[in-house]
Amino acid sequence: MKNDQHPSGAPWRNFYGRFKGKGLRKSQEVYLDEDLADLSPGAVDWDVNPDRLPLDLEQRFGGKPVWLEIGFGGGEHLVHQAAANPDVGLIGAEPYINGVAMLLGKIRDAGVSNLAVYPGDARNLFDVLPQASISRAFLLYPDPWPKKRHHRRRFVTQEHLAPLARVLKPGAIFRVATDIPDYVRQTLEEVPPQGFEWLAESPTDWRAAWPDWISTRYEQKALREDRTPHYLTFRKL
Repeated sequence: MKNDQHPSGAPWRNFYGRFKGKGLRKSQEVYLDEDLADLSPGAVDWDVNPDRLPLDLEQRFGGKPVWLEIGFGGGEHLVHQAAANPDVGLIGAEPYINGVAMLLGKIRDAGVSNLAVYPGDARNLFDVLPQASISRAFLLYPDPWPKKRHHRRRFVTQEHLAPLARVLKPGAIFRVATDIPDYVRQTLEEVPPQGFEWLAESPTDWRAAWPDWISTRYEQKALREDRTPHYLTFRKL
């Protein structure tokens, strides 16, 4: 066994996020118990897929194009996109179980059926997504890790962007939203070297950049606190 692996063969990965916050409501516990298993994208975790066999997205989504949201928060954007794009399959990855429970409630309310949910680290999902299988990806208001010594924990580092680039199709769109100016800087520095071009729309005007955008709780928080949201669009070459 290599020193950088678990006994199962899984890589040692530091996850710099929260897995559970305040207590779940009873209804949310019901959603997790009754709905989550049926919404799985397939065998992702190392204990059920130690050989890292690729997911069968053709079977899961019936041949539809597949979009991915990395860290969907409370799930409002993910459900909005699923309802607006019934001919697309969407996968959401989120390790914060309270956010997963919130999403499951929204899925019930909206009645959408073109969604899959992975309640864990997106890097595990990257391991088993087939190469060039994703047509669009979203990274919306990721954890900013504002202290300079923590910038390596941000998603927009080569450690995360390289596997994302592998699973995106040529021509795929990658959207990043953030209200942190330094995160904008790092995104513009780190994303293009992985084979992306920045489509330089008006980066602070969602109407010009993303006409299908729905405001999220994180955007609303940024506006209340007088921070300017930025909307960056990249295309995989």
